[in-house]
Amino acid sequence: MEYTFASALILLLLVTDPLGNIPIFVAALRHVPRHRKPMVILRECLIAFAILLLFMFFGNRFMDALGLSDVSLQIGGGVILFLIALRMVFPVPEGIFGTSPGGEPFIVPLAIPALAGPSALATVLLLVSRDPGRLFEWIAALAVAISVCALVLVFSEKLQRRLGERAVIAFERLMGLVLTAISVEMILKGIRSFILQLH
Repeated sequence: MEYTFASALILLLLVTDPLGNIPIFVAALRHVPRHRKPMVILRECLIAFAILLLFMFFGNRFMDALGLSDVSLQIGGGVILFLIALRMVFPVPEGIFGTSPGGEPFIVPLAIPALAGPSALATVLLLVSRDPGRLFEWIAALAVAISVCALVLVFSEKLQRRLGERAVIAFERLMGLVLTAISVEMILKGIRSFILQLH
């Protein structure tokens, strides 16, 4: 599949999952003073953006150092996306990214892995490896995606009250279904590329 700015943005929004992260952020920030919550959310979003940006610039060098190919990244990223999607469709008690420590969150679990998790890291690496000449386009897509996340999550408590918990859960499961299809397509594309390399 050929990625455009729009498709890259949609994919990044799916893997960062701002609406699906609402319950995680609300729970993690429950004991944080109200006036501190927007600052904490913006800080965590900026940290996630910085981490994903670093992977965009240096991820391929890291892969080369480990001797990993684009095909392994595509299949591995697809598997991770598939596992995340399964947890979105079939929730578990500890949430999509597992349990998290108490207190005011710093980096873990909000920046990592809620926003810049394995699926998001694999996605940005995949975008750059597929078309490195469009790096600034992928950076712009990432910036827009993180900005949307920040906007949604700053108003997470109000959105959760307005939409209702059932609506948030239903939307998360719908995004999980879409992400499942994307992950399967990534795995199939990787398998096809691997078979072609054998010939």
